[in-house]
Amino acid sequence: MAAKGTAAKSASGASMSKYDMEVEKRLQALEVEAHPKCHHDTEEVDTDRLSVLEAKVNKIISHISKKENIDDID
Repeated sequence: MAAKGTAAKSASGASMSKYDMEVEKRLQALEVEAHPKCHHDTEEVDTDRLSVLEAKVNKIISHISKKENIDDID
């Protein structure tokens, strides 16, 4: 018979089996690899290129909202 109150708890407080704990551990390891920490403060941003791209996106949105052809956008 299992001892009462020895099961691990999830973040929500639900009891977790050993299998659940192993799956959670593996999931957390995958998330760390899939979502590396960003270093926005150390990266240089090409603001000129970003401005050009934003202008093009805005032009496309404007054309689409007016149901105009976007072939003239380069």
